[in-house]
Amino acid sequence: MVQHVTKSQSNSSVRAGGIDLYLRKIFTLMFGAVAVTAITTFVTIYMGGIRLLVSGGGMTPFFYIMLFGGLAISIWAQVRAFSMRPAVAALMLFIYAIMIGFAITPLIWGGLAVNPASIVWAFVIAALMFAFMAMFGYKTAKNLSFLGIFLMMGMIGLILVGIISMIWPLGGIASTIVCAIGVLVFALFTAYDMQTLKRAYAAVRDDTTQEQLAVLGALHLYISFIAMFQYVMGLLNRD
Repeated sequence: MVQHVTKSQSNSSVRAGGIDLYLRKIFTLMFGAVAVTAITTFVTIYMGGIRLLVSGGGMTPFFYIMLFGGLAISIWAQVRAFSMRPAVAALMLFIYAIMIGFAITPLIWGGLAVNPASIVWAFVIAALMFAFMAMFGYKTAKNLSFLGIFLMMGMIGLILVGIISMIWPLGGIASTIVCAIGVLVFALFTAYDMQTLKRAYAAVRDDTTQEQLAVLGALHLYISFIAMFQYVMGLLNRD
């Protein structure tokens, strides 16, 4: 009986150590991607690359290539997540992070011109919200799976509104409402994804699949963090 308990405790300890390593991989990849995005953005601004993205008061074709190309890569990477080697999937994550770095450069450039402190505040607020919601998703005993369909619909709606606003810019209260909804949707996505990743780890035993899942999880959390940051920036710099 004692031997059985000791063996069970040992296996439990190994699994606990395993999920710690699994989560460390996820957050290392995710924050690495955030760092790549930040570096890309600020190098682009300070090397004068903003001209590649903004011209004559409008966006250049290069901006739209980065924006929609990044969206296409993120969708393709998620669809093919378990067909790619983990190293290739990680490379795709960082390519996506570079493209998003270019795509958010006009937002950061505008923030530097109007309210530089808003960039710092947006990052701090997004980071705190991300940390809180990630911890909530990991710790809560409540099943959050019911949120999936609503969050997906909310994200699709936000993407469509974003595309429409490129043609007919939103202003005033409409812009504020969209930004507030965006923050809420991606904060909830953070909790939802954390719980999903925790449960997926418990169900998957294959090392390669776990590594693929870690890269996919990093991509999902990266998207949520960057989206929260952008929407918080929008709230802080609203008209």
